[in-house]
Amino acid sequence: MGEDRRESYGLEKIRGVRIEKMRALRETGRNPYPYRFEQTHFVEGVRADETKMTADKTTVALAGRVMSLRGHGKTMFGHIDDCSGRIQFYMRRDDLGEEPYAAFKLVEVGDIIGVKAHLFRTKTDELTLHVEEFEVLTKALRNLPEKWHGLTDKEVRYRQRYVDLIMNPEVREVFVTRTRLVEIMRQFLRSRRFIEVETPILQPLYGGAAARPFTTHHNALDMKLYLRIANELYLKRLLVGGFDRVFEFSKDFRNEGIDRSHNPEFTMMECYAAYLDYMDYMEMVEDMMREIASELTNDGTVAWMEHRIDFNQPWRRLKFFDAIREETGVDFRGLSGDDVLGEASRLGIQLDDGTPISRALDEIFGQKVEPTLIQPTFIYDYPRELSPLAKDHRSDEGIVERFEPFIGGIEVGNAFSELNDPLEQRRRFEEQMAFRERGDDEAHMLDEDYLRALEYGMPPAAGLGIGIDRLTMVFTDCQSIRDVIIFPHMRPEEGR
Repeated sequence: MGEDRRESYGLEKIRGVRIEKMRALRETGRNPYPYRFEQTHFVEGVRADETKMTADKTTVALAGRVMSLRGHGKTMFGHIDDCSGRIQFYMRRDDLGEEPYAAFKLVEVGDIIGVKAHLFRTKTDELTLHVEEFEVLTKALRNLPEKWHGLTDKEVRYRQRYVDLIMNPEVREVFVTRTRLVEIMRQFLRSRRFIEVETPILQPLYGGAAARPFTTHHNALDMKLYLRIANELYLKRLLVGGFDRVFEFSKDFRNEGIDRSHNPEFTMMECYAAYLDYMDYMEMVEDMMREIASELTNDGTVAWMEHRIDFNQPWRRLKFFDAIREETGVDFRGLSGDDVLGEASRLGIQLDDGTPISRALDEIFGQKVEPTLIQPTFIYDYPRELSPLAKDHRSDEGIVERFEPFIGGIEVGNAFSELNDPLEQRRRFEEQMAFRERGDDEAHMLDEDYLRALEYGMPPAAGLGIGIDRLTMVFTDCQSIRDVIIFPHMRPEEGR
């Protein structure tokens, strides 16, 4: 019998034993899957109020998953986990009674139970629940893994995130931090008079970014639809309509590869404000990140691999072409497409002949500059070719008013003074469509309805997008985007 088959046989045998214990519980008159449990406390609250509860011998009712069990004749010790922490429990046959104690012996690690208990401390000074009553709330039919740590289990941990969360409380904490981060951002924006809105996920025409979309079909309307790659163009329509400050936390979808910082489904926060420009937004981003760091950390700094990222200091500001020249010694500004490709090749960056200059510059920057931007940095004033939706720089020909914030060598956002000249926007869209005709399937589509909206008049404005997944990576010291997406996309399991 092969190793995989032996393992499968062993797991099925264990599952069979658990099913028998579940049936045995039913025979004692206990429902192993009851409807509810009257929970009065969580572990975190019990620990916080220990002194008073212990003195008063307060009875508490907690529910959680059994994470350990050890019996000593007429007594039993174990630990249960709830969403706030882990605590030891202790029970005696003489307290519970003969029949309930015998029934508890059908409980195993991984089962979910509810207990009514009072608090005490053991001889080893561990806070413990002295159980007076218990109830089986869920009988688990699969064993928890004995070992769940280490890189070899990474793929299984992503695929079976539910088990990863059970076994690794630090993983749960990552997603708690993510939730807190989003709420801090939301309150930050609301305090500055932004209102939260919702825009379509299914769109008749995708836009707002350079990316390949996912497509679907609406049967009733018999029309092709796209999952949004960005919500930018809809939010700017709202500026036209008189909403001066809007934001949205949006799920976006891009039909692209998966790597350390990319997932085909991801979360963005985008916000747009009338009468501001990109320099105003630099100040706002700096304030926002300082506030997030202040709320999530003790000192406004976070660990990132071997670095310590400091959000208390002013951000470094560096122009796009200056940043490339600083790292490569080459001034790419004003070079022709062929010259850019030639310099890229000399730097060890291989690009196909005919690669658009925008794609070439982006690749050079990504390989040579981005990994060096560890401390919070704004890269700003990008070439027009890279930013078809941004406004021309007010004093620098061929440049647009755009910046990107970088933290830990990762680009976490994008912002610019918004282009609101409808004729110039049409020209830019037409230029992008020419790129599409030459085979660039990530170039922007021409959106006639958006152009019509601009012709009604959009006020001068600035916009910002922040990648929630990447920002969470920074604030939790996670090295892969899949560590901060609770159910990341995976290849299908073999045999399924």
